[in-house]
Amino acid sequence: MALFSFYNVRKPRQFEHKPIYWDARKEALGDRVEKVKRELGMEDCSPESYKPQIKGTFIEGTSHLRKSVERGDTARSRKYKNVKLLVVLAVCAVIFWILFW
Repeated sequence: MALFSFYNVRKPRQFEHKPIYWDARKEALGDRVEKVKRELGMEDCSPESYKPQIKGTFIEGTSHLRKSVERGDTARSRKYKNVKLLVVLAVCAVIFWILFW
């Protein structure tokens, strides 16, 4: 008796949200208001307009990333530091294994 089968794989249940209350008139009114504002140029809702406000805010909000940016560390240098640490740990593990095995 097989525990599983490759041919009869069950699909995961899909998320299906059914709203309790939905006002179609209010949504249509909101869409029309947005469209008119875009046509008149009163509202700039393109993602490009938000990029200058968002860029760098995460780094400014965390102290450890802000310090690494001030030191001049880049993602590449942090990656090489991690690789060096792993190599040193591997060498130490090999030496430990040779001495105490």
